[in-house]
Amino acid sequence: MSQFDEVSVVKKANVYFDGKCVSHTVLFPNGTRKTIGVIFPSSLTFQTAAPEIMEIIGGVCHVRQAGESEWTTYQAGDSFKVPGDSRFDIETVEMLDYVCHFG
Repeated sequence: MSQFDEVSVVKKANVYFDGKCVSHTVLFPNGTRKTIGVIFPSSLTFQTAAPEIMEIIGGVCHVRQAGESEWTTYQAGDSFKVPGDSRFDIETVEMLDYVCHFG
């Protein structure tokens, strides 16, 4: 799907890592939430509280999940799951557009 219909968007941006990651929270009528954002070229480590699915909309990234030694490459059309109370390393070589699905 290329858009979300009938949602509310939180106007204030979520800015992380000195502006290397910027997202907005999208609230759905059924109570779920997602974030839509970009990650600029960088190497970052994200901590998770709840389980997440990262959907890659554009760009390319390399991801290493907690406890893994190998990197996996993802690009537009791909997604990856991250358990709750975990972390993952991400390297982006170009701007990465993503949607983060929680729960």
